[in-house]
Amino acid sequence: MPNTHQMLNHHPALYSFSRAFNNYPSNSRHHLINLISTCKTPTHLLQTHTQLITSGFTQDTFINTHLIESYSLFKKINLARLVFNATPNPSIMLWNSMIKAHIRSKQPQEAIIMYNKMITNDSFTVQPDKYTYTFVLKACTMLLDIEEGVLLHEQIGKRGLESDVFIGTGLVDLYCKCGHLVRARQVFDKMPERDVVVWNAMVAGLSQSLDFDQAIELFRSMQLRGGVEPNSVSLLNLFPALHKLSSVRLCKCVHGYVTRRNFPNTVMNGLIDVYSKCERMDIAYRIFESMHEPDDVSWGTLMAGFALNGCHYEVLELFDQMKNNNLNVNIVSVVSALSAAGETKDLVKGKMIHECVKKNKFDSDIRVSTPLITMYAKCGELEKAQRLFHNLSGKDMVAWSAVIAAFAQSGYHEEAISLFSDMQYAGFKPSIITLVGVLPACAELCVTKLGKSVHGYSIKHDMVSDISIETSLVSMYAKFEDFISAMIVFDRMFHKEVVAWNALINRYAQIGEANLAMKMFCRLRLTEVRPDPGTVVGVVSALAHLADLNLGASVHALVTKHGFESDCHVNNAVIDMYSKSRSLSSAERLFGLTKSQDQVLWNVMIGAYTRNGCAQESISMFHRMKSEGFRPSLVTFVNTLPAVAYLAAVKEGTSLHGSIFRMGFHSHTIILNGLVDMYSKCGRVDLSEAVFNEINEKDTVSWNVMLAGYALNGSVDCAFGFFSCMQDNLVEIDPVSFLSLLSACRHAGLLKEGKRVFNLMKEKHNIEPKLEHYACMVDMLGRAGLFDETLRLIESMQVEPDGGVWGSLLGACQMHGNVKLAELALDNLVRLEPRNQAHYVVLSSIYAQSGRWADARSLRLKMIESGVKKTPGCSWVSEKRDLSLLNV
Repeated sequence: MPNTHQMLNHHPALYSFSRAFNNYPSNSRHHLINLISTCKTPTHLLQTHTQLITSGFTQDTFINTHLIESYSLFKKINLARLVFNATPNPSIMLWNSMIKAHIRSKQPQEAIIMYNKMITNDSFTVQPDKYTYTFVLKACTMLLDIEEGVLLHEQIGKRGLESDVFIGTGLVDLYCKCGHLVRARQVFDKMPERDVVVWNAMVAGLSQSLDFDQAIELFRSMQLRGGVEPNSVSLLNLFPALHKLSSVRLCKCVHGYVTRRNFPNTVMNGLIDVYSKCERMDIAYRIFESMHEPDDVSWGTLMAGFALNGCHYEVLELFDQMKNNNLNVNIVSVVSALSAAGETKDLVKGKMIHECVKKNKFDSDIRVSTPLITMYAKCGELEKAQRLFHNLSGKDMVAWSAVIAAFAQSGYHEEAISLFSDMQYAGFKPSIITLVGVLPACAELCVTKLGKSVHGYSIKHDMVSDISIETSLVSMYAKFEDFISAMIVFDRMFHKEVVAWNALINRYAQIGEANLAMKMFCRLRLTEVRPDPGTVVGVVSALAHLADLNLGASVHALVTKHGFESDCHVNNAVIDMYSKSRSLSSAERLFGLTKSQDQVLWNVMIGAYTRNGCAQESISMFHRMKSEGFRPSLVTFVNTLPAVAYLAAVKEGTSLHGSIFRMGFHSHTIILNGLVDMYSKCGRVDLSEAVFNEINEKDTVSWNVMLAGYALNGSVDCAFGFFSCMQDNLVEIDPVSFLSLLSACRHAGLLKEGKRVFNLMKEKHNIEPKLEHYACMVDMLGRAGLFDETLRLIESMQVEPDGGVWGSLLGACQMHGNVKLAELALDNLVRLEPRNQAHYVVLSSIYAQSGRWADARSLRLKMIESGVKKTPGCSWVSEKRDLSLLNV
């Protein structure tokens, strides 16, 4: 290896600096050190170094120390090491300079190696001093090497240097950052003198720990008992504790302290950040407005705060202000703006931000590229997102994980799983964030094998105890309806966050297991976990299935108590619950009290009226929604079409059909199914057939609705021919298909065909008859006067007959004047449906037909005593576009 002199001589014009060097007296060390310090470039320093060598100053410790210092500042650690190696028997000052140089060059491991070499080599007679320990402690902290740090602490203790303020600060910082707060506090408490730096280190350690409340107490002690005035770093270190405590009161106390003193923008930016994380964007914005000269960090912090709190339109507005005022944007502001554009699905704005990214040359920064790809994915530009990701250089785990999660969240589940495979093929091992991103995609596609494989991977790599993994697994297994596995994971969770509870409660509600959803909610109430709006939506949805008005009202009171009624999702769910619990008046009252009515709420109310038989009100609500400026959605038409069908208002139906076509919903199978049903119930089977033939992707519902249309309109031959066509096209035959065939037979009085269909259902298709099928058969047999066979069928039922079955028998008894069986039917109907006046009216009519006037009068009196009133008959009369109700 060439020596230092030989290496330096290879540089051109190396001696051109000699004149300036020779101006200094050869015996003045101070002037030489000053000359080294004034070097502005590495070349300049090399020239000076060469002159020092030729002048014989290579053995001077002070000069070599400054050379090492200067080379490290220029990030020329190899040249610094050459200076050190060329010095025989380096002093402790030189050792310290070299250790410090490695730390400055972000080579902490080399710094520790240098230290160990110094203390273990017998040829060196130097001993570490307090500066050595300070630098090596810094290296241990950078590496989070607690073992080396503890050994170093022992050496410090033996040397009696633990009370030194610099060493003590280094130990406190090391122990805090390694999570050993007890040791940090022991060192801190033993220190005879504490400056603001060590107080800051201790506050930072506590703020970042689980004992963050102690950071507040220490901050107070710093002023009251320590007599130390906090500086900007003190406050910045305290802010994480304020955020974790979510105490706006404490934030305001610190805010007042800051206001009374002249702190720089960094502290004001920190206040904006902490208020944002405490969900007080109003105060955060006021601080921003009060700043004389907010910098780019201030803008970025405020935008990040709005993004964190879901105020995406405000983020985009701030970004526009920055652009209009020609302010410099930074990475934080750009990332927040891209996130907002993605969440609002504002592709136009997203493309404008993309142009800004390219203009500022941020597109090569992976921190910006990743949210840029995410934005395009969320805006539906899948190909653009895939192209950007494919061209992205230097993909790291963060990029892979973020894009996988973005694709999954945007509904591109297959693409997310494909990326997950590509990532592993590229040599990356999935991280916790990756697994959390891909598990929802497995859940949505019901890819149980991959989902369980991911679960196994998390166990093998000791990730399964991570709360985000556990929560995602609970949600995935619940989506699979594998509640045994879901509950195993859930019960093993050490800390159950509300999201995990919500996953189970909401899934139980979605599949109609309302009692299990309520059971989970009762378990939640016994814990310290506080329900959130997501919990309430699940619980209220479960209550909607139960149609338990009293319980629903109790939960509504709980909603009000916890202040959730202002949440639009909760409010919509409560209104929906009341409508499904037959309390339409309560639903209407809440609708009227809602200040900000959104499209979903209008849809809920339209569905509520339709569900409760108020078809005219449903249609009126549809027109009112449009007049209020709301654009009907797919759900709007799905909820309105049954109301039109109920009224057989074909003119209104054709008008809706036109709107559906103009708004581009005519390709949606669910809408076309509704149109087929509507036209059938309006008696226009020809139009039903025309719409059915337009459906490109027919599902089982499409075929069943058309089959029901033929049955409803008495087209028995068409119904049976269509049923054969279903079988030829390998359409899944289900209970609904057979119900339509039985209805067709009932309307046509085809008892023999009806029996054949009923037997075919059980024997060939292995479909167990439901209550509706039995009711149909009872009606057919009863109409034919076969009451003995009817009773045998009822007695053979595997389930308890409901009101529909007994009601069919009662209707048949009215046709044939069978009083005895009619009384039996009514006894069961009164037990099952005590408030239904129609059954009393039918039996009263049978009594009258049989000349049993006394029994008829007695039954009428019984109705009055029970509070059952006869609903007056009515008819709908269509006049132009209005429907009028005529009471009879």
